[in-house]
Amino acid sequence: MENKILGLHHITAIANQAKRNLDFYTGVLGVRLVKKTVNFDDPGTYHFYFGNESGTPGTILTFFPWEGIGKGVNGSGQATHIGYAINPEAYDFWRNRLTTNDISFEETEIFGEKTLSFTDPDGLQLQFIVPKKADNRTAWKTDEISTENGLKGFHNVTLTLKNADPTIKVLTDILGYRTEAQAGNRFRLSTDAIETANIVDIIADETIPYGRGAAGTNHHIAFRVKDDNILMDFREKVLSAGLQITPKIDRDYFYSLYFREPGGVLFELATDNPGFTKDEALAELGRDLKLPKQYEGIRNDIEENLPKL
Repeated sequence: MENKILGLHHITAIANQAKRNLDFYTGVLGVRLVKKTVNFDDPGTYHFYFGNESGTPGTILTFFPWEGIGKGVNGSGQATHIGYAINPEAYDFWRNRLTTNDISFEETEIFGEKTLSFTDPDGLQLQFIVPKKADNRTAWKTDEISTENGLKGFHNVTLTLKNADPTIKVLTDILGYRTEAQAGNRFRLSTDAIETANIVDIIADETIPYGRGAAGTNHHIAFRVKDDNILMDFREKVLSAGLQITPKIDRDYFYSLYFREPGGVLFELATDNPGFTKDEALAELGRDLKLPKQYEGIRNDIEENLPKL
């Protein structure tokens, strides 16, 4: 089982204001700031990682909060919706909490699962979903949100595409997913290699305009593998399918490969190792600014120029 794709590792999105983004996710949604670092390619921008207590793969939502980038447009060629799993008993809690915080939402069912759909302050499309199968992961607890009501981690991610077939082929032939269900132009794919964060939905609609990446849109989605040996096995599979893929990149807390699937969504493959406790104790995760080693020599300049939190 370990040489398979183990569902979702993390999802990375774009925000417009660092402090607003931090306050919303840790305060309103109650997820933990697991790591506070900077964009490897733009050290004047934070890179926030939000997740459960330890930042377990499958719970990690990350952000590049580029100050003043402006609002993006969700559309075709993007991962457009992020679905979090919640307990059935937490559904009313979140209805009330969203209402209290003046956040508009829609209530629907997707493949028979109760869903609350809303957007974050930048317009990123989020969904809280009661899964058909119980999710036994332990949520992060805050003063206002109990473990029972907290967000378990990802349930699914939804891709919006002009044509589903080429992307389904990548998901099934390379990444080991299978088509589980279809309702109209919505497809659901899943992997049995893991029980949670293991679903990819696809909305196929030729009439939806292409999206534009900026605040409120997803930058990429990352699929999980156990270690960097398995990572490189998948690199060969991607190359054999005729797709371009990057060399292995060290992201300090995991190793990565990136490739763009035929529908236009940027896919990443990311490892479990070495994890977020590499440079901080579990109890201290997210407390201090951690920098990639190439930027330690200019730490003072970076800290001076980063937005104040």
